[in-house]
Amino acid sequence: MNKKIIFNGIILILFLSFNSLNAQDEEKKSNQDFELEIEAEYRYFYDDAAFNNQKQHFPSIAFTPEYSINWNKGYETLNVTGFFRLDVDDERTHWDIRELYYQKAKNKWELNIGLKKVYWGVAESNHLVDIINQTDAVESFDGEDKLGQPMVQFTYTTNKIGSFDFFYLPYHRKRTFSGEKGRLRFPLVIDKDDLTYESAAEEWRQDVAFRWKHYFGAFDVGLTHFYGNGREPLFTFDQLGNINAFYPVINQTGLDLQITHNAFLWKLESIYRSAKAQDFFAMVAGLEFTFSNIDGNGLDIGLLGEYLYDERDELALNALQNDVFFGSRIAFNDTQDTSILIGGISDLESSSKIFSIEATRRFGSSWTAEVEARIFSNIDVNEFILSNFREDSFLRFSISKYF
Repeated sequence: MNKKIIFNGIILILFLSFNSLNAQDEEKKSNQDFELEIEAEYRYFYDDAAFNNQKQHFPSIAFTPEYSINWNKGYETLNVTGFFRLDVDDERTHWDIRELYYQKAKNKWELNIGLKKVYWGVAESNHLVDIINQTDAVESFDGEDKLGQPMVQFTYTTNKIGSFDFFYLPYHRKRTFSGEKGRLRFPLVIDKDDLTYESAAEEWRQDVAFRWKHYFGAFDVGLTHFYGNGREPLFTFDQLGNINAFYPVINQTGLDLQITHNAFLWKLESIYRSAKAQDFFAMVAGLEFTFSNIDGNGLDIGLLGEYLYDERDELALNALQNDVFFGSRIAFNDTQDTSILIGGISDLESSSKIFSIEATRRFGSSWTAEVEARIFSNIDVNEFILSNFREDSFLRFSISKYF
């Protein structure tokens, strides 16, 4: 991440925080909290590599420290979350400031300044409307992990017409791709520093975003708009077959909707994205039905089904252009917080399928174990994205200790 933005951001946030702390009298004491997660992880890719120099075994270790302090009766807060991973793949060895922001809340408004993570969306298989943060692509396959985004966020909440979020995003962060030894990559190793921008201001283009959300009885609805450097690079090819990529300037309008009816959750996410190089519509729609307390001891089993559509066809970076997703979420609701998520995505126009399982369980008061598997089955050679990952089915095991 650019050192200038880190330094300036830290100075500004610390100045706001300590200036506000010094203004408090002795009766307005502060509360502090610190937590450190240390994770040992092992990923095993059981098929022979598709490209030269790729490895099969990937042991790694990650550190996630979190610190927060609040004062002024809890109305002002400083939150800090760091991250560092050491891995066999040089590109997956990375660090990040996930969050470092000052927050002030008063009556119906809230102000956040700094690096922060913001999540939008309701779907399980693909988070279309979630565009504020850049994806940490080397950290996970499903795009759930995000980089910290420099921002100023102002939120105003009303009882009758919902809440309004306004975002000023002064700096764009590039997506990192796997290195030469890594899996889940293209035949040519992509260096994030080689990716260019459509905007002459490059990563310093000043982006903006807006979100409105409200609920009406059983309906929870959100409307969003983003204008600025896209978070997904656009891939093109030259006459020699080389991959070129750049970040276009985009306008993206999104809708997320969830309807709760008894044991049913009906979900919809849709976006329309326009740019000089590419306009397209995408959506994911589905439902979740939960059988609650089946065994009388808290066992919940949810059934999920979603349809995914993307007008970009094979050029969709997420490779989900006309697919269906089926899955099950199993929550034991025990003292160990045991949960399992099983799912599969099938392409309706080809033989391509992706199967997955994620399971977590807590041990004692400070240990957590996770198991994850991703299986790529019968991947069509015409799939631009997935065809590169056809030999990259993997198992992942991790155990975390919290201090």
